[in-house]
Amino acid sequence: SAVCVGGANMGLQIRELRKGVHFVIGTPGRLKDLSEQGVINFSRFNNIVLDEADRMLDMGFINDMKLIIGQMPVERQGLFFSATLSKEVEGLIKNFLREPLTISVKTQEISKNIEQDIIKVPREKKFDELVRLLSQPEFNKVLIFSRTKHGAEKLSKLLSHAGFKADAIHGNKSQGQRQRTLDMFKSSHTKILVATDVAARGLDIDDITHVINYDAPESHEDYVHRIGRTGRKDKKGKALTFVD
Repeated sequence: SAVCVGGANMGLQIRELRKGVHFVIGTPGRLKDLSEQGVINFSRFNNIVLDEADRMLDMGFINDMKLIIGQMPVERQGLFFSATLSKEVEGLIKNFLREPLTISVKTQEISKNIEQDIIKVPREKKFDELVRLLSQPEFNKVLIFSRTKHGAEKLSKLLSHAGFKADAIHGNKSQGQRQRTLDMFKSSHTKILVATDVAARGLDIDDITHVINYDAPESHEDYVHRIGRTGRKDKKGKALTFVD
């Protein structure tokens, strides 16, 4: 297999592809670039998997996905995965699939393993309340969500200055920086990870004890994806949302 994502060395990816692979895992923009360079020929692929299909088919990726799928054989298999699907995205899926079969593996939208709560706190007291919570021993591995990249970076630095092992992940960091930050969090060298919604989807990190919405999410779907980072694999988790 080969991993082809933006922000990483394209030359290394091209060398991996030229060795011959059974699976290509990638992001739409980088796959399109490699296709335009003649490195990938999508007509040779007869299976496509879209993880986080709702995001893959939103307006940011729809044209790249149309190009990629349009170059594949007419007879192909498509597997689309998502925790949430809006009516709009369901309509888009029908453009790519013939007589799709829908399989739901959830009995409810949010795992029963996640305890949810709201913390009412004035805006000017939010940081003090966050520090109070994080000082409690049960807050062992915590994912905190901020609305903006600047806010995530600022909050992680404030927490570091307060004595916590904290770091941030957001779109302004390179792929290499994001991977190193995630590796430190996965290995528990970093106990607190402050993230924008770029980290809400697709992350499978063991033993996250708490998810804290320091800034409220923009939508119900974003909330579901955010808090779904805890309470995984039959483990218990807690989700806290700050409101003023």
